[in-house]
Amino acid sequence: MRLSLLPWLLLITIAPGMAAPAKDAPAARGPGPFAIPTFHCLGLYWSPPGGAADRPVTLRFRAQGTTAWQEGLPMRYHPIAGTEEDLTDYRGSLVDLRAGTTYEVELALTGTTTTARLTATTWSEQFPVGETVRIASRGEPLVITESGRPGAYRVYDGRGATIDVRHQHETCITVDATYVILRGFTLKGAGSHPRANNRFTGAIRLDGGHHIVIEDCDISDWGGLNPKTGFGFNMDSAILSRAAELSQLVVQRCRIHSPTCDGSNWSEPVYPTHSAGPQAISLFNTAGNHVLRYNECTSDLEHMYNDVIGGGSNGSFQGSPGPDSDIYGNVVSHCWDDGLEVEGGGRNVRVWGNYITQSMMGIANAATSIGPLYLFRNIVGRTQTKPDTPGGNFIKMGYAGSEDWMTGTQYIFHNTVFREGDWLPNGGFGGTRIVKHTVSRNNILQVRSPQGHSHSNHKANVDNSYDYDLFNGQVPAGTEAHGIRGEPIYEPGAGFDPATKTGRFQLAGGSPGVAAGEYLPNFSGVPPGTRPDIGAHPRGAAPMRFGLQAP
Repeated sequence: MRLSLLPWLLLITIAPGMAAPAKDAPAARGPGPFAIPTFHCLGLYWSPPGGAADRPVTLRFRAQGTTAWQEGLPMRYHPIAGTEEDLTDYRGSLVDLRAGTTYEVELALTGTTTTARLTATTWSEQFPVGETVRIASRGEPLVITESGRPGAYRVYDGRGATIDVRHQHETCITVDATYVILRGFTLKGAGSHPRANNRFTGAIRLDGGHHIVIEDCDISDWGGLNPKTGFGFNMDSAILSRAAELSQLVVQRCRIHSPTCDGSNWSEPVYPTHSAGPQAISLFNTAGNHVLRYNECTSDLEHMYNDVIGGGSNGSFQGSPGPDSDIYGNVVSHCWDDGLEVEGGGRNVRVWGNYITQSMMGIANAATSIGPLYLFRNIVGRTQTKPDTPGGNFIKMGYAGSEDWMTGTQYIFHNTVFREGDWLPNGGFGGTRIVKHTVSRNNILQVRSPQGHSHSNHKANVDNSYDYDLFNGQVPAGTEAHGIRGEPIYEPGAGFDPATKTGRFQLAGGSPGVAAGEYLPNFSGVPPGTRPDIGAHPRGAAPMRFGLQAP
């Protein structure tokens, strides 16, 4: 591990496949170590005696039964004042793990003899099925309150069935149960239209529970018209929860598209305010430990989203999607605000391998109050503020109501801002917004103009480390010592294929950024000591796959 990164980085291990709900994890500060798993990641937690800002925790891990150890990203000492939501003094994640696999993890406090070991198991991708209930097409909402159990999920099988409530009901399906699977439904017509006030509808509304799987569903035509604005009610969602106890929700391989109403942008001539309108998935201050993967959340210019995947509360220690959660492999498009909104606590939240286009902000992270938040190997394409106006930022950054919430660490590795025609963002990390506690490595940060900001240089910026990026805009003085000023040259035919939902974003052999990145253990995907390519898609790799056909 390079000494320049040691104060910053972290690593972790795993716990059993779809094991105990997140609410059963330690709820108050404790010594640890312990792990909170998902399919491919582990959130690690430890409060060893003698922890300090100049003493990172180093990590190594291996699959049980193997002999070779792999290095993880060191964990930073970063307790958060005024909350127990941080759980421990050191927090971090292991990524790119195999599902349903037990791992051994060793942790060591730098400069001491203090060490710890643990084993943990990632979630299995095979859910044990008990009773299956076949659901026929209907025009009335389906209410699910009967639960399965840990070894026998209760499956509600909607394959071949359509629930179309014709805008006579607020929801198509409500769920308040545990260990259930919703599979293969076609859902339409949720939300009365028009209606006098915003009662916050969801085609699928989750009122509580844990271990809930929503898969292979097609959701469209949801939401209502706000007669005061002429646009859709804000945050009417295809999938919605405001349940504080909701944990371990998996939404996978769903097609979410074409809401009933259009959303407003930031510059409407009659309604000049924050953008407002429907969303695909909205989670508000839930218990977390969710996975949102391999979904296609799309629309068109006449039915735009506010945010595509998001929620709240932004200025808080909670927020969206909730702690120990993953968002990956999704296609996200057509919004006037944030493609992916991952704001609030951000504790061991990991966002990777998504293709985000036709949004104002690719990824929103204002603010991250606990962290660490990991954003890696994402592709952000077309950014725009109005139908005919490029703009926005690759990553939103900044604060939510107060700088006091900008207390958590953020790691931003191996992402690509990909030029789609003339549609490039005005800014990379936050434009000119405030940025704090952020490590940036190996990103392609191409912006519209060399006078734009690839990295923010706001005078209030604190505790940031920018290096090994490829950029064409402005960066703060004294940063990017090993970065490269220039523009990427991609291999012929690079770009996203909307027909196959695949993409090729590799640098050409002679491009700036080839083999010019910094090796990041557990994130760069190359042998230790190897210089990786800058950007999300290394040369020689297979095309990136997104959406329903992703791995």
